[in-house]
Amino acid sequence: MARKDDKSTVIIRRVKKIQGGGHHGGSWKVAYADFVTAMMAFFLVMWLVGALTTKQREAISDYFKNPSPVAGESTVKAQGQNGPGGASTSMIKLGGTMELPKNDGKELTRAPRKDQPPADMDQRKLDQNRLEQLMKDLQEAIAKSQALEPFKDQLLLDITPEGLRIQIVDKLNRPMFDLGSAKLMPYTVGILHELGQFVNRVPNLITIAGHTDTANYASRIGYSNWELSADRANAARRALLEGGMQPDKVVRVIGFGSSVLFDKQNPLNPINRRISIVVMTQAAADEALGKTEVLPVPVAGPVPAMPSPGPVPAAPASATASGAAAQAATGAH
Repeated sequence: MARKDDKSTVIIRRVKKIQGGGHHGGSWKVAYADFVTAMMAFFLVMWLVGALTTKQREAISDYFKNPSPVAGESTVKAQGQNGPGGASTSMIKLGGTMELPKNDGKELTRAPRKDQPPADMDQRKLDQNRLEQLMKDLQEAIAKSQALEPFKDQLLLDITPEGLRIQIVDKLNRPMFDLGSAKLMPYTVGILHELGQFVNRVPNLITIAGHTDTANYASRIGYSNWELSADRANAARRALLEGGMQPDKVVRVIGFGSSVLFDKQNPLNPINRRISIVVMTQAAADEALGKTEVLPVPVAGPVPAMPSPGPVPAAPASATASGAAAQAATGAH
């Protein structure tokens, strides 16, 4: 029999409840798979783009800027630069918008860009290739020619925005002209005869410019560096013609005097006495011939009338001389 004073032991078990969490059901795996798929697609696109040529990438870019380069029925123009919108009638081909579908047996042509016509781009590229090849040919000819090789240090070639520039410069003991005159030295005539044949290899037009140093020309009254540089440029033109250059290739003959020095640190350096022949690009030739259209600048509102000035006093004789021609140094060139 149990005793009355026995006490039973009470055991309390506490269970911690977890709110939410627990097993996710694999949703993170779906998100991770989407991420991996997106990255794979991204790298696949990058690989495909890297495998294309520059021309093909430009064509694809143009397609997405304006999917339809042909006229459609939409009343709103597309955002692209290639013309009116409308639903595209072709898929993206390898060449993009360069390969247009045919309509009624006639192949559609790509509309030119308004900001930069393809013809202009083609002309600039053609000029660049021509002039670079001409410079390369000249450099090879100078190295091989018995007439030009001794004067390679006096022939400077470079490409400028106007075209290929060929400069024939004076040397201390080897001037191009007789002292203070426009008479060419015999070896200078030989150089110009050789250059005349090279200039004929391309259809580009040329300009001829003469330059002097800052030594003042003092042999004749009224005859300065301006006249001397212009006469020397014209003498070079005649020598080029004698060498076989076509007469209609010359656009202009210019005398710069000493206004454009080659060596500005030493104005009396013989290298400042030079003849510059520029085989011009088409754009530079058009500008020289006045074919470049200059748009008028719009004026906002009426222009107020300016008061009529009084009589202009006559300038003193010393002020009428060109500042560039009035040189401090003296001597012949």
